[in-house]
Amino acid sequence: MTYRAGIIGTGGIAGMGILGMHDEDEIGTEKIEASHAGGYASTSEIELVAVADVDEEKLSTFGDAWDIPEDRQYVGHDAMLAAEDLDVVSVCTPSFLHHEHTVAAAESAADPDVVWCEKPIASQVNAAEEMIDVCEATDTELVVNHSFRFTDKLQRLHDLINDRDLLGEVKSVSTQYRMELMRNSTHVLDTLVYLLDTRASEVSGYITGENEAVDSLDAAQEVVDAGGGGHVVMDDDSFVTVDCTIPRDMSSMTLNFIGTEGKLYMNNDDGEWRYWSLEDGDHVEEPLPGIEGAWTWEDDYQRSFANAATHVQDLLNGESENYSPGTEAVRSLEIIVGFYLSHYTGSTVDIPLAQPLRDISITSW
Repeated sequence: MTYRAGIIGTGGIAGMGILGMHDEDEIGTEKIEASHAGGYASTSEIELVAVADVDEEKLSTFGDAWDIPEDRQYVGHDAMLAAEDLDVVSVCTPSFLHHEHTVAAAESAADPDVVWCEKPIASQVNAAEEMIDVCEATDTELVVNHSFRFTDKLQRLHDLINDRDLLGEVKSVSTQYRMELMRNSTHVLDTLVYLLDTRASEVSGYITGENEAVDSLDAAQEVVDAGGGGHVVMDDDSFVTVDCTIPRDMSSMTLNFIGTEGKLYMNNDDGEWRYWSLEDGDHVEEPLPGIEGAWTWEDDYQRSFANAATHVQDLLNGESENYSPGTEAVRSLEIIVGFYLSHYTGSTVDIPLAQPLRDISITSW
């Protein structure tokens, strides 16, 4: 059985390299394995057969790099979705276009069974929820590429926290990652809600107004996305601090959990995960059961694309449940929107957001 895949958007994450992860000399010039196209290439049953983009130069460069025939390099997503019969469609466009492209794919004649959409899910909560509703109505699985969910070590850690009660009742979490909120902190926030299996209830935020990515990405459109952070009370009563205010070259992706049965420190930049069990009032450091070696960007994160594509293949074969669905991707988005609303209104924001606030758009590239 061979499944047919198409990609909307031929930029970095689709297969041509992304800032901060790959050699700048290679970005945009040659194919990069840690990508949607690279993920498909790693599977045994999915073949990338078509791509679409409005930028004809980027489209041609991508097509040449990934051996896509010229007659299957489509100018615009509508042309591809009308002409091709696809089993899975990747949405690799800027986040403010995810809603348009996901809905178009799910409702199209291409009739995909899976849409694999880049993070963050959308720029607006209402848009994200419409994506979820349309995919449900068309019997399309919506998989959101929050990459850490597709790493073996994080999945094991999720099981330890939720099934084996590794930390007991989590009381406090502190997190740090690089600016900007939509482009980057969606990763750390999704990791948080994934590991705790929880959702925000109250948000208090701060926005710096700084964005270091727009110039380096040569973005053609002004965006709202900026550094920031704040305080979050989760619906399990845990208290979370989020700091995504500093530039990439100074930051580390860290999460520090304190629970009634132990504490956990995660630093993904240094590859250091440490765990202490709480025994008679003392914290005793112990190895994490079933997790060997350090977490690394080069190994675990880059392999996440192949893991995600394999997960898509398993969904197509009916052999798995979606473990990065749109319904959970909304949880990080609503925290970020809450930070902006809180900063500009000087108030604490309740989650779920009131209906008029669900249309607030935080655009990112």
